[in-house]
Amino acid sequence: MTRALFLDRDGTVIEDCGYLANPALVRVLPGAAEALAALASEGWKLIVVSNQSGVGRGLITPQQMDAVQRRFLDLMDSHGIPIADTYLCTHTPEDRCQCRKPSPLLLQRAALEHGLDLSASYMIGDREGDILCGKNAACSTIWLRNDLFPVPDGLPTFIANDWPEIRSLLNRDRQGVAL
Repeated sequence: MTRALFLDRDGTVIEDCGYLANPALVRVLPGAAEALAALASEGWKLIVVSNQSGVGRGLITPQQMDAVQRRFLDLMDSHGIPIADTYLCTHTPEDRCQCRKPSPLLLQRAALEHGLDLSASYMIGDREGDILCGKNAACSTIWLRNDLFPVPDGLPTFIANDWPEIRSLLNRDRQGVAL
């Protein structure tokens, strides 16, 4: 079985611009491209798992969401970052669907479809729902710290301030170095 990095997209890999409808606004966070390219070369399978409730709320169209996602994947490809798959939930929180993070369903689906070992994998995100999703799927978690969403004590496995720190944490954890 393979290990994976499950990645929230907006606010974690790219800048969070709210309900992103314009592909021209897709910008990779500082250090993310370099770290993700290196991590992929070290054997991590990269899977994007993102809540896109703007579609369910009628704030962006499915076509706009798809155009943003295409731009995101093109940017990843231009940096040599192989995104193995993407799982998007377009429901609102009020829909109470089974696929919206913090539900582990999309991580479990990815594990089945890609032969992934969830216990050897990480969920990386910038919000509580991302971290709970990873915990609910029995993954380790890394919270990418930001000014908008405070980190609850004891919730994530690790907390990082930026992508170089995420890469360092993953390399130390893989080598069995006490953190």
